[in-house]
Amino acid sequence: MAAAAGADIAYAEEVADRALAGSPRRALARFAKAQVLRAQQRFGEAILEYETTIALNPNWAHAYSHLGWCKFMTGSIDELIPAQERAIRLSPRDPQIGLFLSRIGCAHLLNSRLDEAVGWYEKARNATPEHPQFRSFLAAAYALVNDMERAVVELATARALVGDNRYASIAELRAVENWGVTKIRALAEASYFTGLRKAGMPEE
Repeated sequence: MAAAAGADIAYAEEVADRALAGSPRRALARFAKAQVLRAQQRFGEAILEYETTIALNPNWAHAYSHLGWCKFMTGSIDELIPAQERAIRLSPRDPQIGLFLSRIGCAHLLNSRLDEAVGWYEKARNATPEHPQFRSFLAAAYALVNDMERAVVELATARALVGDNRYASIAELRAVENWGVTKIRALAEASYFTGLRKAGMPEE
């Protein structure tokens, strides 16, 4: 699976580079390149491409959302919520609004604002019930506020929805999720992974 994903990203990079070579001032080409860089976890480079996308098209909701996420991954946690709020204002009925809502929840979770995290993750889950990651985040948040019954249900649902074993253990999840720089990884360990342990996820 990892090899196939790598091949897909390499192909996407080739296509995005061709588009940029032909139309360097086209917002879509810049956005495509930013998406590839984000998938490659080259967050600093992706930030520049998202910023260029926004300069060319100030109404691109997803560019703001992903820009905020990339800044978050490089350590600027306080920039995550405003970027998602901007995306929501631009596209309040967006098919992927659950992503914007979940990212707001993530900022609250990592800052130990647990009641706020629960509320935003519930909104994300309700917007996109079939998204396993929103369920896993909510499971962790519920566990951290000692709502264990709901935490167990959300974690079980995440496991049922996902197409692999990532929610089988903390070790499996760490292998497939990236939390950026050391500062953000430490906050994720103290909140997200701690909550998942409390919800019943084993270490190995």
